[in-house]
Parts: sequence; C-alpha cells; structure tokens
Amino acid sequence: MTRKVYPKARPFLKWVGGKTQLLKELEKRLPPHILDEGVIPRYVEPFLGGGALFFHLKAHYKVEESFLLDANPELIMAYQVIQKNHHDLIHILRNIETDHLEMAEAQRKNNYYQIRDSYNGQMGDTDYENYSSEWVERTAYLIFLNKTGYNGLFRLNKSGEYNVPFGRYPNPTICDEANLHLVHEALQKTELLCADFTQAGDFIEEETLVYMDPPYRPLNHTSYFTDYSANGFGEEDQKRLARFYQDMDQRGSYLILSNSDPKNEKPDDEFFDELYQDYKIERVAAKRNINSDKWGRGIINELIVRNYL
Repeated sequence: MTRKVYPKARPFLKWVGGKTQLLKELEKRLPPHILDEGVIPRYVEPFLGGGALFFHLKAHYKVEESFLLDANPELIMAYQVIQKNHHDLIHILRNIETDHLEMAEAQRKNNYYQIRDSYNGQMGDTDYENYSSEWVERTAYLIFLNKTGYNGLFRLNKSGEYNVPFGRYPNPTICDEANLHLVHEALQKTELLCADFTQAGDFIEEETLVYMDPPYRPLNHTSYFTDYSANGFGEEDQKRLARFYQDMDQRGSYLILSNSDPKNEKPDDEFFDELYQDYKIERVAAKRNINSDKWGRGIINELIVRNYL
C-alpha cells in the first residue's frame, strides 16, 4: 500500500535535548498497528519543545488530531503564531535577516544584544492569554535569538530573562521561509496549550499515542538541560511525571517516554529504573551535543520507556 505524502516540516527552533537524532529509535518502537496502518487517531505530547517527533509523525503518518502542550509560554506563543499568522512572521524575519547579515561581526553582536534587551524588556508586559499582532514580532525575536545565539540554547535565568550570549555564525538562516510554510501546514488540526504536563490528561484516552519528553535530569553539574524555564524541572517533578505516567497507563493509552540515563555517569544510579520498574525500559545510543565541558560531549545512552511491547 502506498502511503500518502504529507508536509515534511522540521523543527523551526534549535532545541537542547531535541529528538531529531533519536527519531529512528522512537519510530520503530511505535505500536505495531500504527506502523502497519500508518494512522494515528489521536496524538498527545505534554512537553512539546522543538517538536521533532511530532513533525516526523505528521510527515509520515495520518495524524487525525493532535494536542501539544508545553509549560513555556514563549514557545507555545511561537507555535501559535506560525499556526495562525506565518505570512506576517516571515515578512518580519526576512527584514531582520537582511539587516543582520549586512553587518560586520561587531555590529551583529551589538544587534543581537539590542534585540535580546528588547525581547526581555517586553516580557513583563506580554499578554500570553490573548492572541495579538504583538505576538508576531515577539516570535520573530525569539527565532532570531535562537538562530544567532550561542549553541541554539533557550535558557532563562531565575528572573525569567533570556540570557544566552551571542553566537558567532558566519551565515545563519534566520528566515527559513520554506520550512515555516510546512510547519504552518503541519500545525493544522492541532490544539496548542501552555500548561503543566498533567493537563495533557484532559486529552488522553484509550489508544491515544502519548510521547513524553520532559526536561532531562542533568547527568552532572555541568549539564544544563533543565533551564528552559525560570522554575526548572527537578527530581520531584520527575517523580510527579512518573505518577502521571502510571495514571495514563491505566487508561489504556500507548505511552513512550524518553530521558537521560544516569548510569552514564553513575552506574549504580537506579533513579529511573525504580520509577519505571513496571514498564519496558530500553537504553539507546545518542550523541550529547550540549555541555559546558567539551570533553563531556559524545555518545551516551538515553532511556526510552514504554508501557507496551
């Protein structure tokens, strides 16, 4: 049977802990009937992040309805802008890109920090509840900072301000127009919510496919996977997530969860093995790209946890 071709969108933001490198491992662990039939009646993702798996599934399967959540209001704002008003966003990004690329490096650095200051200055006055044209400019700033900031990080300090330093890229793609059109198409028939992961339970029912990709538990003191929000995501949140996983399992949904493997650093660390002892835990190889210590990068194991065989 020939599968229908769907828009092949990619994540529009660089995202620490993004799952692009794990897509093959995640896909081959999908429920067998989805792999055979190519249809996902309902998909829920409580930690959207860069959305790599969502976009992959939308490109290769018929996803009839999807519900995407994240606790980061800036991120959900950006997705909603692309879903509703990507043409105006592209127009603003084109102008930002043209101006930025015409500058010498010293000017680019000044431009970056000026836009970062503007972005942070707007934060306290931003209405995250009601869609407005101001969201479009703010999303353009976010994409610019993401594409030109150091290592493509999204990191907030304790005051909730974006604090990533300037990154030296000779020719960054700030306005990826073709992909933004595809992302817009992929986000149709999709509900986007800024919410704690537990609110995903409102949309999870029997046979719902759920992918949980929380902010990773840091492997060591030099890792900064959890700084995507001012509040972070600590061990108590990981335990709260494990309880949520158990509750959703009782509904008969199909659950996939990924996380860092603490045994990379401490072979006797049973934190996740104990939290998910009733489920299928697998360790798969992945490349760690973000670490303040260059020697802390390389091939490591990550965890994939399923509630089905």
